[in-house]
Amino acid sequence: MMKNKNFSVLLGAAFLMATSAIGPGFLTQTAVFTEQLRADFGFVVLTSIILSFIAQINVWRVIGISGMRGQDIANTVLPGLGYFIAFLVALGGLAFNIGNVGGAAMGLEVVLGLDLKIGAAISAAIAITIFLSKEAGKAMDLFTKVLGALMILLVGYVALTTQPPVGEAIARTFVPTQMPMLAIITLVGGTVGGYITFSGGHRLLDAGISGKENLDEITNSSIMGISIALIMRVLLFLAVLGVVSKGIQLDPANPPASAFKLAAGVIGYKFFGLVICAAALTSIVGAAYTSVSFLKSFSKAIDDHENKWIIAFIAVSTLIFITIGRPVTLLVIAGSLNGLILPITLGTILVASVNKKVVGEYKHPKWMLILGILVVLITLYLGLQSLTGIKALFK
Repeated sequence: MMKNKNFSVLLGAAFLMATSAIGPGFLTQTAVFTEQLRADFGFVVLTSIILSFIAQINVWRVIGISGMRGQDIANTVLPGLGYFIAFLVALGGLAFNIGNVGGAAMGLEVVLGLDLKIGAAISAAIAITIFLSKEAGKAMDLFTKVLGALMILLVGYVALTTQPPVGEAIARTFVPTQMPMLAIITLVGGTVGGYITFSGGHRLLDAGISGKENLDEITNSSIMGISIALIMRVLLFLAVLGVVSKGIQLDPANPPASAFKLAAGVIGYKFFGLVICAAALTSIVGAAYTSVSFLKSFSKAIDDHENKWIIAFIAVSTLIFITIGRPVTLLVIAGSLNGLILPITLGTILVASVNKKVVGEYKHPKWMLILGILVVLITLYLGLQSLTGIKALFK
């Protein structure tokens, strides 16, 4: 049983991880792949969640047992590796945060009719307010829980409205007509790629929850995080499936927005605005918090003034969006590198799980280690394919 006094923090860490994953890209990916694959997308969701679960439970457990952040674990395994991973995570976090700011601005444009630049500034101000609080951790927990629950309720309503073929979706989830590997790795990367893998684990460390005595709580929190992401993905899948199964085409300029509008008219469109705004705001918070948590071990100045650095991270992301928009080259490079972050970080965690300098006398379950190695191999192969995005830029 989880201790009542810790439950709020455990749930907050779970929502931080889940809502970090549920950003503008999450909404677009789900809509696009559902239109392409129809009911077969259920199999993609199931497979990607299994792979994500294996990655998360390994990462959270080793972070929790060791009481060390991801970059410190990496530096213990191989001196200098932690700096490399921190660079990749921070680069990816900054690039994707530019997109998150844009997503929040788009949501405010849909709901309130605000100019994108004004919406971006307001979104940044909301996120920054959290880290101005003396109890920033508690404020972040509450923020992600409230907006996460709001997203689930709104998307659940739209899913009911579209009346999707649930029976067919269930059947194709377990017996698909195709094996779309690209969609699977895209979803895995979007659910546990980059900084997302470490967001919840680092939050628990900051809350003082680590060590063997808290192992059950750490494991339960990681399972809650994946479950929340699964619920949101399934509801969104069903909402879009209900639209496309009727032969209606989504607007390629904004697939998720058109799905909501086709499902529930103007109200559905406004709901989309609220959902993408909530998704983007929580992702802004998660990306900034976790990216800075990877840097604070390397400088006492960052550690002592963590909230100020998080605020600066959000401000820089917003200024880039407002002044030069979303730099396509940076996003493509960061996206391609993001495909390689998971196998590197998970592989490092698996090596650390049997390293006494990291975990002491703790014995990592063999089934977790074996399944973790399998996920590393799968994501490494498919991550290497994503490097074609970088090659294309220089042709």
